Amino acid sequence: MEHNGIALLIDADNCPAGKITDILDELSKFGVINIRRAYGDWKSQNLNGWAEILHDHAIQPIQQFAYTKGKNATDSAIIIDAMDLLHGQKLSAFGIASSDSDFTPLAMRLRAAGHKVFGFGEKKTPPPFVNACTKFLFLESLGQPATTEAAPVPSPAMPQRKTTNELRCDTRLVNALRNAVAAISDEEGWAALGGVGSHINKSWPAFDQRNYGYAKLGDLVIASELFELRRDNHNHMQLRSTGKKSQKPKPTEKSTQ
Repeated sequence: MEHNGIALLIDADNCPAGKITDILDELSKFGVINIRRAYGDWKSQNLNGWAEILHDHAIQPIQQFAYTKGKNATDSAIIIDAMDLLHGQKLSAFGIASSDSDFTPLAMRLRAAGHKVFGFGEKKTPPPFVNACTKFLFLESLGQPATTEAAPVPSPAMPQRKTTNELRCDTRLVNALRNAVAAISDEEGWAALGGVGSHINKSWPAFDQRNYGYAKLGDLVIASELFELRRDNHNHMQLRSTGKKSQKPKPTEKSTQ
């Protein structure tokens, strides 16, 4: 059975309306978004900013009443719908827009069934949900600060660009880049930039160069000054480790041989 298409399920209570355009732009890079649903109590004034956005982007509003105070019925509705879609639709991936960790088991279940899961949430999103996704993108790093005419939605500005020293002192980043290059490099040590990014995302779903203030991965790699760079015959960037360290350089030792 051939699978195609993506289902985007939005937790309107935990996702700023002003970021929907950015979410759709990102998710569309991975396929056609056939199903677009946003869940919440649409009688609540807290969701007033969603009205025009739902119509503009052909997003189906799903009414979910809060049957019990203190309980989030929206989460349950999304989980139930996701499982129905999993077994009833020919989909290749799911997008979940929320900063709520309650979707961690759902993301794990969808991936276990062979589907990709793209998560979208704010930086406050708990690590378990972030790591359960195939790819997780922080809303603060997408597009411009979110605002709507109906109800302004405050959003932090795009992260400032990290300096070379800051990049090289980020141990997790440096290790991820070096390990990826080592894992996919050819006999001469050269690795394709695209392959490096793909390899990192397999173990670090939240990795995105925009979190460091760079629009492209190549710009981040160049700024890090950690690698020797060249272009192949198709003008694609390749990199090879230069042996530089992210920490302070060790004293030079004379060879005893």
